[in-house]
Amino acid sequence: LLLTFPELRPSDFEPWIDPAEAERKGRTVAAHAEAVSSLWREGLAKWGQDGARIARFRDAVDIAIYTPGSSAGRALRVLESFDPPAEDADVDEQRDQIMGAVSGLLALLGIDPDPVNSKEHILLSNLLSQAWSNGESVQLGDLVRQISEPPFDRIGVMDLETFYAESERQKLAMQMNGLLASPGFSTWLDGEPLDIQRLLWTEDGKPRITILSIAHLSEAERMFFVSTLLNRVVSWVRRQSGTSSLRAILYMDEVFGFLPPVSEPPSKRPLLTLLKQARAYGFGIVLATQNPVDLDYKALSNCGTWFLGRLQTERDVARVVDGLEGASSSSGGSLDRGEIERLLAGLRSRVFLLHNAHDEKDVLFHTRWAMSYLRGPLTRKQIKLLSPASDRVAPPAAGAVKPKHRAAVAKGARPVVAAGIEEAFLSDEPGTYRSHVLASVSLHYVRASQGLDEWDELLILAPLDEDSPWESAELVGADALDYDHDAPDEAEFVAPPSGSVGKARFRSYGKQIKDHLYQTRPRTLWRNKALKLRSKPGETKSEFSARLQLVRREQRDEAAEKLRRRFAKKVKAMEARVGRAEDKVEREQSQYEQQKLQTGISMGATVLGAIFGSRGMGRATTAARGAGRVAREREDVARAEENLQDLQEDLRALEIEADEEVRALVADLEREEPELEEVIVRPRKSDIRVSGLKLAWKPD
Repeated sequence: LLLTFPELRPSDFEPWIDPAEAERKGRTVAAHAEAVSSLWREGLAKWGQDGARIARFRDAVDIAIYTPGSSAGRALRVLESFDPPAEDADVDEQRDQIMGAVSGLLALLGIDPDPVNSKEHILLSNLLSQAWSNGESVQLGDLVRQISEPPFDRIGVMDLETFYAESERQKLAMQMNGLLASPGFSTWLDGEPLDIQRLLWTEDGKPRITILSIAHLSEAERMFFVSTLLNRVVSWVRRQSGTSSLRAILYMDEVFGFLPPVSEPPSKRPLLTLLKQARAYGFGIVLATQNPVDLDYKALSNCGTWFLGRLQTERDVARVVDGLEGASSSSGGSLDRGEIERLLAGLRSRVFLLHNAHDEKDVLFHTRWAMSYLRGPLTRKQIKLLSPASDRVAPPAAGAVKPKHRAAVAKGARPVVAAGIEEAFLSDEPGTYRSHVLASVSLHYVRASQGLDEWDELLILAPLDEDSPWESAELVGADALDYDHDAPDEAEFVAPPSGSVGKARFRSYGKQIKDHLYQTRPRTLWRNKALKLRSKPGETKSEFSARLQLVRREQRDEAAEKLRRRFAKKVKAMEARVGRAEDKVEREQSQYEQQKLQTGISMGATVLGAIFGSRGMGRATTAARGAGRVAREREDVARAEENLQDLQEDLRALEIEADEEVRALVADLEREEPELEEVIVRPRKSDIRVSGLKLAWKPD
């Protein structure tokens, strides 16, 4: 997908030419690139495509390639923590996510992830279940500690020590700690978060094609990543609204090993869930394989559309047809096994059989010329060429503030501050402490037209200096409230700037922060006037843009379906006329054959009568009249066939007209880019509350 070149120049292809292939052709790499460039231009032209079509494709989407566990492409942070599902998740969803997360982690450790018989699986599942029930995320380091000292003393009806002795738990903790400490494991903790929304759309809402390359991973690592990804997809899909329009597609190139017929690897359960449920949320699943035997065809019976290419063995054909029969029966249809086997046996290169459970007939089709250069699998070095260095570095966390450079100052005892100013010590460890101001504030955002009426509670920490402190302020977590009122032992303090901690100065900080927050903490909402849609509170630009695109697709699909139904009536009426014309041709042909036979008999009788002298003149007259009727019947057949041909041409023209009108409608709707209008909502100034203002001491 990344090897798509709008200019189709030889220089575009040359870096990706396989030297061995060029040598086999008896060419230099440059000469072979020239030949490939010409081949691609000609191939695309035969299918009505060109470089402009490729350019439209590249402009319409962002394409990103991720290499989890490697720095070749974009890094993906997979294992930082185990986060609980959404608050509205039901018990079954939470159980499935726990099972998937634990199974994937144990597979990475090389432990059999049996959810019933594995003590490791049961222990880890209980640890996650307890944390998630309290709405808590579990860091990997915390998980290692909790394995040694679980926050419960019973599992099921048995006490913990009887079920899983401490010495055995310690071995598991050591094994997991060894995984965390291994040099190669750090790549699983770096990069962008494994966020399905970010994989499908950019921050600006542009659709994204995300390629997740896992060829470099070991078998256990691949299973861990795929199962983790699928569980995240299941969780994301269930948070979406239902729709009959296509929202996104998950495509797996080679599903072999992830959906076996008998065993239950960690990837199988979430994949089954997606096959059964994802369609209702507008999420499509495309599974590809070259190993059609070792697949769970009972699971694949949920697939309504099958694309079948050449199969190598009779066993492959038999297994695929068995799967098709299951898919057809589950949808209430029937399958002509012999016809399918005959079609599969005769497939040529690049020809596929399309079997749709909702269509009456199967279709043979030839694949068009690909817009992408079909280079084959890429090496990590080549992937790095396609991923700019800036893309391979994870972006900084939103809201991160770069601390100002501070000159060296004298350090000593804790300064004395004015009475009435409350102090807070943000650590109890020895060290050098600097003065900050800590504010607890409430912001009220109101915009009736956007359905917005919300309060934000913030903790803001700012270093004290000669200027207004709030210019260098940063948001801090709720744990900043867990401060001590007493200074830590063996602490040294850097004196605050002169006059910065007086009572009057502190009152001014409270006024300054209101002005500062009013200017710097607006909420950005979005709306589209044409569709009368507005973003929901907390909805990002990317999420709103994706929702807007889905609404447009639903409107497009509805309009296209309405147009198809209108033409379907015309096509059905025309097909009925064609059917009647075919019947007439058959009748006329039958009458013609019958008249020809009767005339032949009469002619024979006339000849015999002439020879033997028996009423020859009468028979000759009858035979002559019969010959005339044969001629008229032949003309009737010709007229009926001509009428049938005209009707068939009218039917084809009607089908072409219907197809062209639907395509034109879809193209017109897709050309209209949805406009996003930015709506800035500042906090209501009169409602900004500063409920606490403290002198905070923070260690370096």
